[in-house]
This record gives sequence, C-alpha cells and structure tokens, in this order.
Amino acid sequence: MHNWLPDLTSVTGPKYLAIADAIEQDIVVGRLTAGTRLPPQRALAEMLGVDLTTVSRGYSEAQRRGLIGGEGRRGSFILTQPASTNVEVDQPVETGMNAPPEPAGNALANAWRSASDILMTQATIPPPFHYQPSGGMASVRAAGATLLQTRGIECGADTVVVTAGGQHGLHAIVSTAFRPGDTIAVAPFAYPGFLSVARRYGLRLVPIPTDKDGILPEALAETCQREHINGLYVIPTNDNPTTATMGLARREAIAQVAACSNLVVIEDDAYGLLPEVPMPPLASLIPDRTFHICSISKIISPGLRLAWVRAPDIGAAWRLAADLHETAIMAPPFNAAVVSVWLENGEFWHLAEAVRSEVRARQEIVANTLRPGSYRAQPYGYHLWLPLPLGSDPAIIIDTLRPFGLSLSFSDAFAVERTGAPPAFRVSTGGLITRKGLKSALALLREMTVASAPHKVSLV
Repeated sequence: MHNWLPDLTSVTGPKYLAIADAIEQDIVVGRLTAGTRLPPQRALAEMLGVDLTTVSRGYSEAQRRGLIGGEGRRGSFILTQPASTNVEVDQPVETGMNAPPEPAGNALANAWRSASDILMTQATIPPPFHYQPSGGMASVRAAGATLLQTRGIECGADTVVVTAGGQHGLHAIVSTAFRPGDTIAVAPFAYPGFLSVARRYGLRLVPIPTDKDGILPEALAETCQREHINGLYVIPTNDNPTTATMGLARREAIAQVAACSNLVVIEDDAYGLLPEVPMPPLASLIPDRTFHICSISKIISPGLRLAWVRAPDIGAAWRLAADLHETAIMAPPFNAAVVSVWLENGEFWHLAEAVRSEVRARQEIVANTLRPGSYRAQPYGYHLWLPLPLGSDPAIIIDTLRPFGLSLSFSDAFAVERTGAPPAFRVSTGGLITRKGLKSALALLREMTVASAPHKVSLV
C-alpha cells in the first residue's frame, strides 16, 4: 500500500511516535491488514514533509511493538493484529469500583510511552525517581493550577497540592479542616469513600433532600437554620451514585447558601472534566471556602493515582501538604510527571476525548438494552443509577452477574441512613468489561429486574 499516509497535522508530541501510533490505530480499525506493504521510508518522508530519520524511527518503533517486519529491499510489511487489541477478557476482574472504560486503539499505553520517552530523553526534565517536596513537585503543582484556572478557579501553585488520588485528598481535607463531632451536610446517597472517611474522623452526617439536579438549596438553607452545620460535601457533576448534575443556577444557589451559612465546602469534582463543556465548579463561585478535588482516576485511568486539591488559601494548602506527607509521603512522582507532560503537549485532552468516545458507544448499548425510563445516566458518564422493584434480591442479582464482569454496587453502600432507603444499583459500564460483554450482562440485568408493574425512577 504505497499510498498509505498518516495525518500528522495535529500532532504535538514526537512525530516518529505518531507514525507508529497511526500504524497501530489503522491495524485496529482494519485499514491495514496482515501482509500489507507500507510506503518506502524515503517516499513517506517526502509525502509528510519530514526528514528520513523521523520515518525510520517511526518504522523502528512499530517493529519494536511487533506491528511490522522488514524484508530487505521489499520494504516493510504489516505482520498481524497487535495482540492487545484482540484479547477477549473472558472473566474480567470485578472490583465493585467505578472506572472509566479503556479508550480504543491502545491510546493510553501509547500516550504513556510517548511521555516516558520525553521524560527520559530531555535533559531539561530530570526523571522524577526520588522523594518529592511536601505537596508535590513544583512543576506538577503548577500544571494542576493551570488546569484549574482554565475552569475559572482562582489558584496558584502555592494553593494547589498533589495527592495520590482523590481519596487521599479527602483524608487530608477532613483531617485538617474539621474536628470530631463536626456536622457535614450530604446527599442521602453519597460516595462510600467519603462515608468511610467521615466515620473514621467522627463526623456527623446530615442528609439533605435532593431532586434530579442534586441537593435542594432551600432544604440545605432550612437545615442550616435549624441546626449548626460545619460543612458540605458534594459531587456537582455526575454524582456518584445517582448521576445528578447541578446546572449553573443550582450551583449558584448552593454557593449562596454555603456563603451565608459559613460552610466549608468539599467539592469532589471527580467527573467534572468528562463533559465536553465542563460546568463552572463551586470553587469558581465561592473560592474562599471551597476545597476542590480534581482527580485523574475517573477521567483517564485509576492506575495513575493522581489528583490535585485546591485549598482556599496558602495556610490551608500548607496544612494539607503536611498531612499528605504523613499519610503517603507523596503521589507517584513518575505518574505525576507523565500527566504533566500530557497537559503541556495536549495529550491529556486527546485521552479525555478517547474516553468520551468509548463512553458514548457504551451509552448507546445501554439505551438499546435497558428499558427506557428504568435508569438514570449522563451522556458523558459511565455509571447508571438503576432503582430496583420492591421484592428484588440484590445479592442474587450481583452473584449472577459477577461472572460477566459487570460492576454492581447496592444502594446500601451509599446510603447515609439505611433505614427506609429505596433499593437501587449503581451500575458501572466502564472498567475492563468489553462492549460485547456489557451488552450481554445488561440484557440479563434487564430480565432480572423486570417488575410486575412499571415503576418510576427514584432519585433519593
């Protein structure tokens, strides 16, 4: 195929890696098949307007990945499909966690390889293999601050700290900003990671009524007038588990109540970057009283174990940094440096869009498999909130679907007050389960949750 030509117009990283990535991607989608002859290196260099060395390195990288082979004067040929793209996971590991789906085309591995190459070869960026300053490397803190500033959040490197994931940040915030016995307002169903931290530090939780958009501002204000509330914990975008998302008017109303009631706000914005046009965070509305958590685990991959926590002021950031050092010393420094490279060269946003693309495909499977009106979801999200008919046995459903690799979490795990909480499942459509496996599992879930009479989705 002498006319094969990759598109490098939007490439920001090394072009030789982009050539290898393009070969791999075109193999995945079937444009290049085993035995196909690639253009001669010199001809491809002329067509792309790059030097011969760039193409030679690109072909060498593709050969290292096992994608192509050289046959002397006959040129380079496609060998076979990359092994990683054809492996069906017969029994995915079901952890009960909510993780983003793997983007297609081995995009994450390729991005990691490219960033690692930059970190290892550029003398101006020493590889981060040693202990890091309290609160994270200055360059990584600055990268996080720049990211948060794009969302309208007032911050600098001195008010942003690097943590080993969002849960690590939650521990530090609760430990430094609250005392045992303090009262925190939450939604009736809340992230289990926060519930466990609240129990550990002796916080009292007060559930606030919600609707489809999340916590009701008037209910929060009434509760604050009735009793002393110290803080508010909220996931404003794609709430875990209910998928509720606050519009701008709701966010402004919540911010006003928080300001008038002198609340310390913990904004867990784990999913905030998933929408193509992210909503303004609470930290942009009430910066002087909001701790904002920006985690990478739910946007790119949980294995990165990286998050940025923006504190209301320098003193709060200093206390966070001290607590973070005591509990985990530091976030994985090489992971942090890799994500910073992605932010600098734009690869971060390419990966986020790759995740969105896979999410859209899975949401289409959901819409075509589950009964309309039987669940709640966001178009950019990869978890569902699925109320159960009365009389359902959640244990049997979970045990039946576990071999399929579908992640189901019963509502008890999220309920602030378990007595009287309506039964429901949080269903994760991401993680390691394949599209084919997801379709089969959802079809079985649909049949196991059919009620004798239609029911409406319950929000609380």
